[in-house]
Amino acid sequence: MKILQLLAGLSTLTCVIVRPLRWLALIMVLLTFAIVILRYALNSGGILLQESVMYLHGTLFMLAIALGVGDNTHVRVDILYSRRSPEQQAWIDLVGHILFLLPVAGFMIWVSVPYVSNSWQILEGSSEVGGIPGVFLLKTLIPLTGALLFCQGIAGVAAILLAKLR
Repeated sequence: MKILQLLAGLSTLTCVIVRPLRWLALIMVLLTFAIVILRYALNSGGILLQESVMYLHGTLFMLAIALGVGDNTHVRVDILYSRRSPEQQAWIDLVGHILFLLPVAGFMIWVSVPYVSNSWQILEGSSEVGGIPGVFLLKTLIPLTGALLFCQGIAGVAAILLAKLR
């Protein structure tokens, strides 16, 4: 029971880590506004600014996937789920976490680690002149997202099992 409570707490930990990243959306909007002003009002621009918006976008959405699972706000194919009782919804969530979420998250980690490792070995940078020399950092988000999703999956399974045991 204590182990299940500890595992269920992973969701809170993941959300605390990821939730502040919501501010990246505001930063992206401000940077995009600056890019538009620079381009159309001042006839200037910069690859660095444009790529920074892409990096922020990638960071926000890759890491927010786990937040969506933790807050139960993720997209679902809601053909039958909403018509079910909370008890049946819990069973659907449990099966979904075990059969889909955990294997997909594990697969993301397994497949992406060699890809990211190669990127780190060469410290892969932007293909654009004047771009951000940190593509390897952006690619690191792939296994990190898998790990956060895996943690949320374990936490979700533990929370459902805890509720069943009570």
